[in-house]
Amino acid sequence: MKQPILEYRVRKGSNHFEPIFHYPNIELEQILARRECEFFVKNGVTYCQLSSAKENELFVIYVEIFEEEPPVDPLLPSEGLTLEIREFSPRKNHPLLKTESYDFHLDILSVIGSVYYYINDVEWERDSAEIDEDRFVYILYVNATGYELEEGKQ
Repeated sequence: MKQPILEYRVRKGSNHFEPIFHYPNIELEQILARRECEFFVKNGVTYCQLSSAKENELFVIYVEIFEEEPPVDPLLPSEGLTLEIREFSPRKNHPLLKTESYDFHLDILSVIGSVYYYINDVEWERDSAEIDEDRFVYILYVNATGYELEEGKQ
């Protein structure tokens, strides 16, 4: 199999999409993690994923503009991959619950692809996920379910 290629295409009009970002040297695991993200941030623009496709060796993620803000000053990427777990609460600016570091995109995928996540034995339910290229992080947005793991209680 040839090296996969990822392309983002933005909706222009009702049934027309134009390529906006092209990633020729990308590993399949990163493509899969990106496809699991409902949101994609680049250059201050947040895109919402509409769908995805595979055209031979080309993977396509179809998006539309969700919101635009001034770009943040780019941060230097840290060692490994960073995942922020945030409470989904727009009123509170999505408070940070936990930050984790991983070595592989499959590890990120195993977390953002799960419906439930546990922090200190408290259950959180996935709302959505995002890849923020401006900040070099993946973000998982979650809501508390009110459930606590029994084995965590003493």
